[in-house]
Amino acid sequence: MLRGCFYWGAAAVVFALIGCSGHDTGTGDEYLIRIGERVVTVADFNRAFEIAKTAYSHNSLQNPEDTKDAQLRLLNQMTEELVLLQRAGELGIGVSDEELEKAIEKIRADFPDDAFEQTLLEYAVSYKSWKSGLKTRLLMEKLVQQELKDETVIQPDEVAKFYEENYNNDATQSGDTRNPAAVEEIIVKQLRRVKIENAYRNWIENLRKRYTIDINKDQWNKILAAPS
Repeated sequence: MLRGCFYWGAAAVVFALIGCSGHDTGTGDEYLIRIGERVVTVADFNRAFEIAKTAYSHNSLQNPEDTKDAQLRLLNQMTEELVLLQRAGELGIGVSDEELEKAIEKIRADFPDDAFEQTLLEYAVSYKSWKSGLKTRLLMEKLVQQELKDETVIQPDEVAKFYEENYNNDATQSGDTRNPAAVEEIIVKQLRRVKIENAYRNWIENLRKRYTIDINKDQWNKILAAPS
């Protein structure tokens, strides 16, 4: 599932690389997933899977069944992302150039010297493609925040309870002198993230039912049958 908070740094680079193309590019490449005019092509999937495999140990994908499980997880992830993009399009949600540039600056700040460019080279992805993928990720984040905002209302008693259960004793023992307002802000962010993650699954399942999801079974079977 799409996480309730955005991950910065190296992880953000990889997540952006794995993102969907979103629209039929007209290159003639066979589609794998299609929702309305939005597609993930076979090439999109294969490129994303090569990147996704870096999250697994070498030995974990030696078993063909484990590889198929990993491919199925990615198929579900990319299908879910197309659903989110379709919904964002319906609602007219977008990401401005300013928002995108701020996100890029934040990610770049986590990399020393030319490490950011080296990361893109390592995955053989152009800066333009990465930037497009990042924009898609930001768009999905914005959609989730907007759609689930009613699920993230935090009550004062929830903050107090969370503090008592997770901060009070530790703060007393360690002599924590942090500003109470700063601690409260941290708690609110943690509670909001948990609430979004808890509400997300039901929301996305209901959202998937709204659309006709076309999986190209012939191409999917070829992917599964191909040697890893």
